[in-house]
Amino acid sequence: MPFAPLPHVTQHWEVTKPVARGRRGMVAAQARDAAEAGVSVLEAGGNAVDAAVATALALAVVEPWNSGLGGIGFALVHPAGARRATAVDFGPVAPAGLDAARFPLTGRMKQDLFAWLEVEGDRNIHGPLSFVTPSAVAGYAAMHERWGRMPLADVMAPALALARRGLAADWFTTLKVANAAATLRLYPESARLYLPGGLPPIAPYQGTPGFLPLGALPDTLERLARAGLRDFYEGEVAASLAADLAEMGAAVSVADLAACRAQLRPADDVAWRGRVLQTPGGLTAAPTLARVLAALDGVADTAPGPDWFAALARAMRAAYAERLSGLGDAEPSGADSCTTHLTVCDADGTMVAVTTTLLSSMGSRVVLPRSGVLMNNGVMWFDPAPGRPNSVAPGRRPLTNMCPVILRDGDAPVLALGASGGRRILAAVAQSLLFVAGFGMDPAAAAHHPRIDVSGPDAVTADRRLGPAVIDALRADGPVEVVDHAVLPMNFACPNLILQRDGERVGVTDVMSPWSAAIAEGSAVAEA
Repeated sequence: MPFAPLPHVTQHWEVTKPVARGRRGMVAAQARDAAEAGVSVLEAGGNAVDAAVATALALAVVEPWNSGLGGIGFALVHPAGARRATAVDFGPVAPAGLDAARFPLTGRMKQDLFAWLEVEGDRNIHGPLSFVTPSAVAGYAAMHERWGRMPLADVMAPALALARRGLAADWFTTLKVANAAATLRLYPESARLYLPGGLPPIAPYQGTPGFLPLGALPDTLERLARAGLRDFYEGEVAASLAADLAEMGAAVSVADLAACRAQLRPADDVAWRGRVLQTPGGLTAAPTLARVLAALDGVADTAPGPDWFAALARAMRAAYAERLSGLGDAEPSGADSCTTHLTVCDADGTMVAVTTTLLSSMGSRVVLPRSGVLMNNGVMWFDPAPGRPNSVAPGRRPLTNMCPVILRDGDAPVLALGASGGRRILAAVAQSLLFVAGFGMDPAAAAHHPRIDVSGPDAVTADRRLGPAVIDALRADGPVEVVDHAVLPMNFACPNLILQRDGERVGVTDVMSPWSAAIAEGSAVAEA
């Protein structure tokens, strides 16, 4: 008899993610090692900002495909007792010497993270011409200087210990490195560190995985811990960066480094259902999120069912149409966009949400040999064609998709969240927010609930676990791609959040991220 194969299912299992609960501080991050680093700082007397900086620096070590010292980002900080949050903008800025003439076009289209015209040699996608000024360290410096409690050396100690240990060489590292191996091999220090023997590292078939050395990165972190984070821009570390950048012919100069500063400003306020959603505003996905929430205000439902998901998809398609018509296709559509998000609270109630990125998976794929810093490929945010809203130009700031948010009730922060995953971030943040703060779901239920993704005015993707009724309701408005929520292919963004209510903290991370974890201060996991 004829056999008609059913759609292939990549992961035929049911996965659950542990949820953290406690009454003191908490850290949620995409790597458990980094979350533990942050919790150790809380345990040592640090506040949420100390822990956030510690976690971000640890993530720069343990998940180099997502973020690092060579990256950029945005953060929100709402100190306990303050009336509102402050946005910390360390977003991408094109170097002053960036020259559009160095990106000649082939005349063909390039389908990578963006539907841009192709540049000769993909020099806007990888290699030294793809760097924008690395501002992540400036962001962490500004946060620590403004709100930190512990000495910087103590805040950085966990990241330094992890860097000396090395990068865990398990199956997930194999997967992530293999994904970028074709371009990592083009750059000597990158190949030396991440492609031992010319191939991605392979975890042992049995036993315990080992660790990969990280070149000069431990020495760089040690220097920053002693000299301060501004040394990255104006000191010994800056000199090592500048030497490598000049030798490689990068546009980022010593003057760009010296001028790099994070911007602090009041968070944007969005009134929402009797509370206030605080966002970084500006060149993030936050203004589009506000439009989606406003469009759903008139949609009555007690749970996320077929009609609600259909309304959400319509609202997101309309918001994206508006966003892209005015600003151009200036953000990743998914692909190998790899960002990280971390969420922190402390026993006093301060909440911090940080999203940071190298843009592509492993950024430019270039490790600077003198410092061990893996650089971003932020030039890819810019349209290489001239005369466009987001064209390559010196000093320009592009539109990004990052969207850390903190919800406040009165003057008190009650929910902090964000996500990674390119243009998919917006849908993940919107649904996580609506599930928890709109429908009143426990964070555990919200994290495990299947979602849709809308990454543009025409694209709707649905987790097949939503079932026929929801999928049929979505299809009534147009085409729908039904997919698995899997480790890879990565069809949905990776959110994490912390909720504060009645003195309890509840935190959860993305279910399908194998390394992610939320850890409560004082928990057995943190003390192990």
